[in-house]
Amino acid sequence: MQAADTPHNEAQRLAALQALNVLDTPLEAAFDGITQLAREIFDVPIALVSLVDKDRQWFKSRQGIDACETERRVSFCAHAIAHNAPLVVEDTYNDLRFDDNDLVSDAPFIRFYAGHPLRPNGSLPVGTLCLIDRKPRSFSAREQKILQGLAQQVEELLRQRTMRDALTSTARRFEALFTKSATGKVRIDRAGNIIAVNPFALRLLGYSEDELIGKNVAILTPPDIAALHNDFIARYLAGGEPKVIGRGREVNAQHKDGRYIPVHLAINAITNDQEEVVEFLGILTDLSDMHAANQRINKEQGLLKVLHHGITDYQALMSGERLWTFLMEALRELTNSDYALIGEVLPTDKTNALKIHAITDLSWNDESRQLMERLRSGDMMLTNPNSLLGRVFAFGEVVMTNDVYTHTLRGGFPLGHPTLSNYLGVPIFSGEKLIGMYAIANSKQPLNQGLLDWLQPFTDTCALLINLYSQMAEREQVMHDLAAARDQAEKANRSKSEFLSSMSHELRTPLNAIIGFSQLLGKARRDPLSSKQQRQINQIEKSGQHLLSLINEVLDLARIEAGQMALSIEPMLIENVIDDACSTLEATMEAANITLIRTPLPATCRVIADYTRAKQVLLNLLSNAIKYNCKAGKITITVEQSSDSIRINITDTGFGIPPHRHHELFEPFNRLDAEYGAIEGTGIGLAITRQLIERMNGQVGVESELGSGATFWFTLPIADPSACNNARHMSGDTSFAINNQRAYTLLYIEDNPTNQRLMEDVLEEFEELQLVIASSAEIGLELMRQSPPDVVLMDIHLPGMNGFQALDIIQKDKQFRGIYIIALSANAMERDIKNGLAAGFDAYLTKPLDINRLASTLNKFIDLTLEEAP
Repeated sequence: MQAADTPHNEAQRLAALQALNVLDTPLEAAFDGITQLAREIFDVPIALVSLVDKDRQWFKSRQGIDACETERRVSFCAHAIAHNAPLVVEDTYNDLRFDDNDLVSDAPFIRFYAGHPLRPNGSLPVGTLCLIDRKPRSFSAREQKILQGLAQQVEELLRQRTMRDALTSTARRFEALFTKSATGKVRIDRAGNIIAVNPFALRLLGYSEDELIGKNVAILTPPDIAALHNDFIARYLAGGEPKVIGRGREVNAQHKDGRYIPVHLAINAITNDQEEVVEFLGILTDLSDMHAANQRINKEQGLLKVLHHGITDYQALMSGERLWTFLMEALRELTNSDYALIGEVLPTDKTNALKIHAITDLSWNDESRQLMERLRSGDMMLTNPNSLLGRVFAFGEVVMTNDVYTHTLRGGFPLGHPTLSNYLGVPIFSGEKLIGMYAIANSKQPLNQGLLDWLQPFTDTCALLINLYSQMAEREQVMHDLAAARDQAEKANRSKSEFLSSMSHELRTPLNAIIGFSQLLGKARRDPLSSKQQRQINQIEKSGQHLLSLINEVLDLARIEAGQMALSIEPMLIENVIDDACSTLEATMEAANITLIRTPLPATCRVIADYTRAKQVLLNLLSNAIKYNCKAGKITITVEQSSDSIRINITDTGFGIPPHRHHELFEPFNRLDAEYGAIEGTGIGLAITRQLIERMNGQVGVESELGSGATFWFTLPIADPSACNNARHMSGDTSFAINNQRAYTLLYIEDNPTNQRLMEDVLEEFEELQLVIASSAEIGLELMRQSPPDVVLMDIHLPGMNGFQALDIIQKDKQFRGIYIIALSANAMERDIKNGLAAGFDAYLTKPLDINRLASTLNKFIDLTLEEAP
């Protein structure tokens, strides 16, 4: 047995079969009549209308057999479907496709088969009209033609059945749409009379069906347009431009009780097959809920607009003193009220008082107008608790009445007072605190709990804005106080700076002599000191330098705190800084019998920092490690490198610091009780260290336990290697190296005799330098005019004309062009140096005098003089 092939368009064919909605339906006389006729015409025992499904063939009509279906695999009809062509098998025994078919070898014992495809919807075969005989026979072309005709009748029956089903379904849908629709529907004839109306329309308009059938549709419209309806219909039927028919619009329908109901009306013309209008269908959609919702939405939008404006523009409202008027007018608009007020509740010794910020004008004469002005200005506050307003601001009660004149708290109204029909007073709370109230009168809408609930967001917004108002008022006061405090602090800071500057000058002036003469005595070559005298003079210089370092530390801290310390951040080798600091303190370590241990650096460590300040940090930490070490102790310096920074550790073998006191170490003037011991210090070195390291983008810290020494560490950011080819190295002393081909004149303008004597002693041994001294700027200028010097060394604080005034005269006089002017002053603060250089001094030296730096500076300018000489 050979099963039929599956058609290439099987999916579409099965879809066409399913669309017929005929499978598994009961037998129908129309189909049975055709199969009976086929049996009689062709004299066969079996005639079938067979529909080939996915896995079966099902018989819509069967004559001669009882079975209603068979498997598709044994189906003869499936072969006709596969080829979409008539199939005739005159003798199944002689056809290899069917000789062993179950339907051949068993009931119904098919020996002859003729089937014609059924194509009710076009070219897709869904089944066959087939003839079956139990004996072989021939089948002529004429017989095939007749079979084709009968098959076409079956196709027509299938099409009609499908159309009937569709019409039935449409009718049911129409019935459901008309009678069960959630919109009103009214059928109207060409004369405008109602011929049908659905239940929804009856409920909507309050009528019974008997009251409307046969009546003109105008019964459902307001009187002002009722007479126009027939004209609309007549004009449309006459071919006029439709104004209502075919176009939807919102209108009012009239209820049986006379009230209007907002509806959306759409009228459609219903035509027959000849495109003639036979009736009209009116569709009414109830818009009552929508209209009510729109009113609520408009009302809510109004409320939201007020809330949004109040919240987003509160700063502008408050800055322009428009907040209270804005809230009052918004309240009137939201509640459709004639009068409103809003105020702030202020506590008093006895009870709360109301300060009115905004109120609708209720005046009726000059006296009442003055009263209103007093209320608006805040000059007058309300305090009576037993009134319509008082119960609100005094006790936080809501007072609501639709009859003001019968209310127990009404009080008396003066003659001429505007009539008040209703009143609502609402307290404004912030948490449990009563902070304000508002009130309305003569509202056009009912005063009830619903209105109060609806106004709650407005009430909450009022609370927020009143709090903001209070906070901004407090803020303004705080800002005013802060401005006053800032001015006072700036004044104090200026006074502090002036004091520090003055202190620096006054202290450095005598130190200049102390340190300078001690250095001269210690370096004297003509009259060398004895060993004892050398120790004594060294002690004098050491004490002077110690006092100078204390002054410098105080000034450094002041500069840092004032943000006036400028740093020169540049790439450098940290090894050079460490070398420089260690060599500076080498003698101190030897004197204290301290062993210095330096571990090898992990690599060439380049950092970004200020060389001088980095050295200052190291000197400070190393000095502390020396001072607070034990006898014959050790100091270890290690350097650790990470991906972005270098950490320098200074570890001592001293007594250590308890962890709970580590945070005190970097506080100014806190020496952790060491001030009561023999070790000298100000207690601000570590505070300066922290400030300097942080300003160089590093960190500083300590690791220590009591009894086990301490490790102070700091970090600095790693520099780009390419930027460090010329890293600085600063060390060593500078001495005089003056060309001795001729003598050079140095004019020293200084009024202090001690300082004059010091300079004489400093330059005494150098015959190449001729020193001329002037005790005032005026004398110095006169000497310069008589015999111009090579270099001028000038104090700033001079009797009469000061150093800056003298510099100005020198700069303007062409005779003095080419003379180098060096400032030497006890004004040593950074801003003093900056101001001096900005004024035009070629260099700025500070007291106490650093002889090596003086020598270096003089060498520089004398060399320049040589280069410029003709």
